[in-house]
Amino acid sequence: MGKIKNVPFRVFCYVLVFLFLFIYLFPLFFVANTSLKSAQDYLLHPTALTSTWSFGNYITAWNKANFGAYIGNSILYTGVCTICSLLLSLLIAFPISRKYVPGAGFLYLLFLCGLFLPNGMILKNTLLDYWRQVHKKYGYVEISTPIMLNRQLWERSGHWDHYKNNMYTTVIDDVDFAVKPMNCPGGMLVYASQPHSYKELPLRVGEIGLVHRHELSGALHGLFRVRCFNQDDAHVFMTRDQMQDVIQETVRLFDEVYSVFGLSYTIELSTMPEDHIGTVEEWERNQDILKNAITAMGKDFVINEGDGAFYGPKLDFHLADSLGRTWQCGTIQLDSQLPERFELEYTGEDGQKHRPVMIHRVVLGSIERFIGVITEHFAGAFPAWLAPVQVKVLPVTDRAAQYADQISKDLDEAGFRVEVDHRNEKIGKKIREATMEKVPYMLVVGDRDMEGQTVSVRMRSGEDLGAMSCVQFQALLAEDVRTKAIK
Repeated sequence: MGKIKNVPFRVFCYVLVFLFLFIYLFPLFFVANTSLKSAQDYLLHPTALTSTWSFGNYITAWNKANFGAYIGNSILYTGVCTICSLLLSLLIAFPISRKYVPGAGFLYLLFLCGLFLPNGMILKNTLLDYWRQVHKKYGYVEISTPIMLNRQLWERSGHWDHYKNNMYTTVIDDVDFAVKPMNCPGGMLVYASQPHSYKELPLRVGEIGLVHRHELSGALHGLFRVRCFNQDDAHVFMTRDQMQDVIQETVRLFDEVYSVFGLSYTIELSTMPEDHIGTVEEWERNQDILKNAITAMGKDFVINEGDGAFYGPKLDFHLADSLGRTWQCGTIQLDSQLPERFELEYTGEDGQKHRPVMIHRVVLGSIERFIGVITEHFAGAFPAWLAPVQVKVLPVTDRAAQYADQISKDLDEAGFRVEVDHRNEKIGKKIREATMEKVPYMLVVGDRDMEGQTVSVRMRSGEDLGAMSCVQFQALLAEDVRTKAIK
C-alpha cells in the first residue's frame, strides 16, 4: 500500500524535474536554433524550427567579429590562470602542511573537520573508554539498541508527531521506519523486556548510540553541529521518592567529568514548551523537583522559558570554550510521560504494580561536539592521558635508532601510545616539530643515553627534565595518565 500511495508523489516529482529541465534547456535550444537560421528565415519565422541548417552565421562571426582571437585569448588566459593558481596553491599548502606559518594548525583542521583520521579515532576511543570507566563507578550498565525503528514505536514515544522534521525516514516492506535521532525509545524497550522490582531501582542504563538528525544546512558547524554523531544517552528509572537523590547524583557525575577537563559550566532550567505532552500540573511539579534538587546543592541557574523537551522539563549544562562561547553538552531531562506511554512498571514494596519515573541525561552530549570543545579548550595540547601520541622518541643519530626502537617497544607493551622519528633530520628540528604537534613528552636518545640506558626527557612546554632511566620515565608517565593531570 505504501508504494501505491507514493505514486502520485512520484509523478509530481517527475513533472517537476521535466519542468525545470525545460526552463533551463529551452533558452539554450532557442539560441542554437536561431544561430542556424539565415537572416530571412529568422525574420519570417523567428520562433519556428529551422528547416535548413546554415552555418553562415558562424563563418561571419569568425571572420568579421574576430571570434578566433577571442577564443584564443580565453584559452590563453584560462591556461595561465590555472597554472598560476595551481602553483600558488602548492606554495601556500606546503607551509600550512608543515605548520611553518601562524594559524596553520587551525587552517589544516578546517580541511579535516568532517573526518576522523587515525589520531582522531584514538582521541575519540580514549574519551569513550573514560566515559565507560566513570559510568561503571556510578552503577550504570551499558546497552546497544537498533539504529532504525518502525513508525509505530516513534508514534508511541511522541517523536513522530513532535520531531519528525528532524528525522530521516524510509519505507521497508510497506512499513515506515526512522533512523533514530536519539536513543530513548530503545531504552524504553530494554526496560520493558523484563519485570522489575523496587529493589532494583534506580536502574541506570547507558548507551553510546549513533544518531542522525536532519539539521538545516545553515546550522551545520564543523564538529560542533553535525548530522551524524555519537551521543552518550543514559536513562535512569526510579521511584518518585528517589527523584531528587538521582538528580543530585547525576549532577555530581557531571561535576566529576567536567573537572577532569578543567571545564566550567552554567545551568539553565528549561520549562514547558508550547508543543508538549502531559498536563500543566505534571510539568510544574517536575520543574519544581529539578529546581529544588540543584538549589539544595548550592548551584545557580537561570530560567529558559519554553525550551524544555516535549515530554518534560530539563537542566541544560552549557560549557564554555577558550573563546568564551558556550555549548550545550550535558542535560538532565525529567520525564513522567514516556514511562506512561510505554506502560513501564515495577513491583513496589506493597506487592502492587507502579509506574516508574525516569530521567534522560547526557554528560558529553554529542561526542563530536565535545571533542570540538576540548580541542579549542586545550588548544590541541591534550593532557597525556588523552593525547593521541603520548611520547615521541627522537634518536640523535642513526647509531641510536635501534635503541630508540627498543624504548618504543617497551612503552608500547606497557600500554602507552608512542612514535619514533627516524627521519634524517637535525635533532633541533625533530624537537621543534614534535613540540608543534603538541606531543606531551619527547625522549631524546643519543650515544650517552645508549651507554647509560637512559632517556633525556623534554616536555612540550620546553621544560627539560634531564636524563632518567626508562623505568623512571614509565612511572612518571603512568602517574600522569592515572591522575589525568592537566599540564
